[in-house]
Amino acid sequence: MASPHPALAKLAPAGGRLTLGLELPLDNDWAQARRHTDREAGRPFGVPDLTEHTRLAQLADRLGFAALWLRDVPLYDPVQFGDAGTVFETFTHLGHLAAVTDNVVLGTGAIVLPLREPLLVAKAAATVDALSGGRMLLGLASGDRPVEYPLFNRDFHTRGTAFSEAVEILRAAWRGGPLELPRAGLGADRQLEVLPKPVHSTGIPIAVAGGAQQTPEWIAEHADASLNYPRDLGALRLKTREWQQRTGDGGKPYLTPMVLALQDDAEAPTHPIRLGLSTGRKALVDHLETMASLGVAHVSFNLRPNDRPVDEVLHELAEDVLPHFPTPSATPATGGGRPAAHLS
Repeated sequence: MASPHPALAKLAPAGGRLTLGLELPLDNDWAQARRHTDREAGRPFGVPDLTEHTRLAQLADRLGFAALWLRDVPLYDPVQFGDAGTVFETFTHLGHLAAVTDNVVLGTGAIVLPLREPLLVAKAAATVDALSGGRMLLGLASGDRPVEYPLFNRDFHTRGTAFSEAVEILRAAWRGGPLELPRAGLGADRQLEVLPKPVHSTGIPIAVAGGAQQTPEWIAEHADASLNYPRDLGALRLKTREWQQRTGDGGKPYLTPMVLALQDDAEAPTHPIRLGLSTGRKALVDHLETMASLGVAHVSFNLRPNDRPVDEVLHELAEDVLPHFPTPSATPATGGGRPAAHLS
């Protein structure tokens, strides 16, 4: 079996150990106290405060988290969804993060692929990969907001076909040599290429979020990882078992986000909240150990419901939780890779 891409190996180290990441924005705009303050000030719900986004991303990098994840929310929809995501355009933000961090994997959770031109996605992702020294992981989704599709002149009902065809184009664009797209009538003789190429000759790892309007067999064959939605432990056991059966013992990793409200009381038991847990740090470690035993390779925390300052939560996680789930050391970009253009 071929060695996994270094970025993926960092999230899913050998031996079945679990790693921890963070979903941006690093803000607490979902917290009850913050929501009250926002209402008083007339600020809309779900729009985070980004004044500290660079400092907090650098802090997370220094503290040893394995990854920073960005969502792709093209349009803020306060009526149906009420969440602006990370606000900044995803690839622009990733380029900034590539310049101000040194170690974390930079992941998307997930780019709404049918709304974008795949060749431009291939170029944008490869650019982030080059600027970060090979730290890009491209999470992709088919999208679940019907209102957006006609605004981008796309068809919501055929987004599954558009998704699978676009993944094929991404892989073709990252391969060495001239671009070949038989479906579009483009042969290698035309000598077109998408530049830059990814740092590593294996391309950029792709994690498919949810079902993406594809069959489970298609995802197991074409994705490098599954990026699946939060579930209780019973449902999680079934999903990880299905994924392992389809991908074999060699193992393509199973990744999942988790909304986390970390309590002041270290002894506080776990209590389910929407898409995650409210818990003290000791019960959190136990819960994560169980997730690891079920086959989860990586968990990314969304900290937005916390009433506590984000810095305080990050430090507590780093001091008391991360040591149980350490991030592997960075892997040099060698062995068939291309020179990195990492900004520092």
